[in-house]
Amino acid sequence: MSDEESDASSVEEVEEEEEEEITDLSNSDVCTKYQEASKIVNLALTGLVSQCLPGAKIIDLCQFGTSVIESQAAKLYTKKVKGAAVDRGVAFPVCISVNDVICNHSPLSSEELEPLKAGDIVKIDLGCHIDGFISVAAHTLIVPAGPDAAPEVDDEIGNVAVAAYNAMLVAANAIAAGAKNNEVTAAVERVATAYGVNPISTVRMHQMKRFVIDGVKEVALKEPTADDIEEGEEKVPECSFEQSEVYAVDVAMSTGDGKVRPGDLRTTVFKRNVETSYRLKMKAARYVLSEVDKKFPTLPFTLRHFDDERQAKMGIQECVTHGLLTPYPSLHEKGGAKVAHFKCTVLLLPSGTSKVTGLEMPGYFKTDKTPDEETAKVLADIAERAAKKAKKKAAKKKKKKAGK
Repeated sequence: MSDEESDASSVEEVEEEEEEEITDLSNSDVCTKYQEASKIVNLALTGLVSQCLPGAKIIDLCQFGTSVIESQAAKLYTKKVKGAAVDRGVAFPVCISVNDVICNHSPLSSEELEPLKAGDIVKIDLGCHIDGFISVAAHTLIVPAGPDAAPEVDDEIGNVAVAAYNAMLVAANAIAAGAKNNEVTAAVERVATAYGVNPISTVRMHQMKRFVIDGVKEVALKEPTADDIEEGEEKVPECSFEQSEVYAVDVAMSTGDGKVRPGDLRTTVFKRNVETSYRLKMKAARYVLSEVDKKFPTLPFTLRHFDDERQAKMGIQECVTHGLLTPYPSLHEKGGAKVAHFKCTVLLLPSGTSKVTGLEMPGYFKTDKTPDEETAKVLADIAERAAKKAKKKAAKKKKKKAGK
């Protein structure tokens, strides 16, 4: 090879390296997109909490949350990149799960359940993405009798809600560069034991990457027993966390046995399996797959987002049967069990782990039970850091106001 050819080859290699996009948190633009998606998630969650009143319809709540996410995301990154619009919007459909329903309930317009009533336990779950960079959150509340009324809370729901929320905080704190997933599982189990509740065994925390909501690295809420494994539950492979990664810290706990059961609610949330292909027979199934590949090629979606709901309901099963779509069924606990669900997103930054989504636990959730000594110390450290951050933020705001 001549010197000229060698130089040209070197230039091409440098150009290829420069063109290779960095899609983790070491890229400041990526970090900003996660932060912006997180703001929208928190805004949608806050709005939904205020809407959960007696008489509210679940379908209306889902549509309200979706509208907030889509309208807010549409205001950002409006300039085209390399001639294409930046993809942004819903990363996980707005789900409103009531009482013994744990998660994934996002009903169709034609299958609405009875409206919310005072005392209902409501779990809200949703996600937003900017350019494929995903933020998610979940929150639990009790429906009050009216906008200014404090809801009635019994000891059981108070206890399980405090346990789930504290477990989320402790897990978020434990997911740090160099730590292992089994250490997080042990921390969550300690919280559950101290409060006398059970983690929902099938719920997992996941690493998230660009356009990937359920990454390879996972964290279990509890280690499966020999009986659990015999019943088909899989042990999560051990992994370590690394700087610049992003995780969904997902915790659901129950006063019941923590084992999910099938219910009567239709599964409406699905996700495309991009590795699988199959020549579908039914026209309705081909319509579904075509719409999915066009509108929801990688992230979860709900059948409610299809223009032709009837065709979607008819065609979805063949797509699932042949592995083209993964269903997210509505999970149920046994009747009478109280369930709480909290979720946040954490970014593993050089400065440490940063929790960017999730609302404060409602103050009406209280318990007489106390965490173990190790958990209590972690929670105290988290509270102290949060107080310092809030004080710093308030001082900055005051200084800015004084400068005007």
